[in-house]
Amino acid sequence: MPHHLPFSGAKIVLLCEGTLLIYQRDDKPAIPSPGLWDLPGGGRENDESPDECALRETWEEFSLMLDPATIVWRRVYPPSAVNPLPTWFLVAEVPSGQFAEVVFGNEGQRWAVTTVEAFLDRKDAVVHLQERLREYLVARST
Repeated sequence: MPHHLPFSGAKIVLLCEGTLLIYQRDDKPAIPSPGLWDLPGGGRENDESPDECALRETWEEFSLMLDPATIVWRRVYPPSAVNPLPTWFLVAEVPSGQFAEVVFGNEGQRWAVTTVEAFLDRKDAVVHLQERLREYLVARST
């Protein structure tokens, strides 16, 4: 997607040997999905590409500087009632040891590394992100 086409933001799954990085959102009623477990990412700034948006947010939230070449999946999703612009969902396969470098930022209550299956089974996670991860896993297996 060219830089100039509008989108509201990007989320990214950071996969490492069957695990992924998640964080629990702040429990503030004014934000979307308060208190739920979420993935790195957030709103677009300026004329960022989806990759640039996801990588910047990952840096801001976890102090992880990711190599753009680790991104293996990109999919745009249409606008919704919550997001009037399209959103992007990305997947990166990061090297072993990457999660040991996390320095948690000031957004969210806490972070965790969990298995893919455990994240997908959570009843307290952002549902549409679980659905998007399932879509990726099905596409990867075919």
